[in-house]
Amino acid sequence: MANMLANIFGTSPVRPLEKHVEIAFRCAKKLRPFFAAAVKGKWDVAASIRDEIEQLEHDADDLKKEIRLNLPKSLFMPVPRQDLLELLLVQDKIANRTKDVSGLVIGRKMRIPAEIAAEFVEFVDRNIDAAKQARKSVRELDELFTAGFRGAEVELVAGLIEELDRIETDTDEKQASLRAALFKIEKSLDPIDAMFMYQVIELTGEIADMAERVGRRLELLLSH
Repeated sequence: MANMLANIFGTSPVRPLEKHVEIAFRCAKKLRPFFAAAVKGKWDVAASIRDEIEQLEHDADDLKKEIRLNLPKSLFMPVPRQDLLELLLVQDKIANRTKDVSGLVIGRKMRIPAEIAAEFVEFVDRNIDAAKQARKSVRELDELFTAGFRGAEVELVAGLIEELDRIETDTDEKQASLRAALFKIEKSLDPIDAMFMYQVIELTGEIADMAERVGRRLELLLSH
C-alpha cells in the first residue's frame, strides 16, 4: 500500500518533513559561529549570523505551514496523519529555540563569562549534535514510509533514536555542570547578567530537549 501511495503522489508525503528537519538543523548549527563571535565580542559578526538564523527559522515556519495544508488525509496512510503533524511541530521548535536564544544574546550583547566560556561552547556543540542526530533519524522517514513502517528499517531507526537519547542525556549532564560553574562565579557578575545567563543556558538546552522529543515522536510512529 505504501508503494501504491508513493506512485499516486509521485513522491512520499513524508519527504517534506525530511526537508523541514534539515532546515531546523541548519538553523541550530548556526549557533556555533554565533557564539564563537559572541564570546569574542564581535557583535557585527554575531548580528549577521543572527540574521541568517532568523531567515532559516522563517523558512522552517513557512514549510511547516505548507506541510500542514498539503499533507495527505488518506485513510491508507501507514501511520496517522496527526502523528506526522506532531512530529513536524517538535522539529519546528528546534529552529524556534535557536532563534530565541540568539535573539536574547544579541539583544543584550551578552558576553559569556570567560571562566565558563569553553565549557559553554562544548555545551552548545552537544546540543547541535542532538539536532544533527534528530535530522539523521527523520531522514529515514522516506524509507520507513516505503517499507510501511516495518522490517529492518524500523530496527535501524530505533538504533538512531537510542543514540539520540544518549546525546540528550549528555547535554543534561553538561547543563547541570555548567549551571554549577556559573553559580560559583555569579556573585562576581552583574545580577541581571547572571540571571540572563541562566536563561541562555536553559534555552540552549531546550534544543536538545526538542531533538529528543523528535525521537519520541518517531518511536510512536514505529509502534503503529
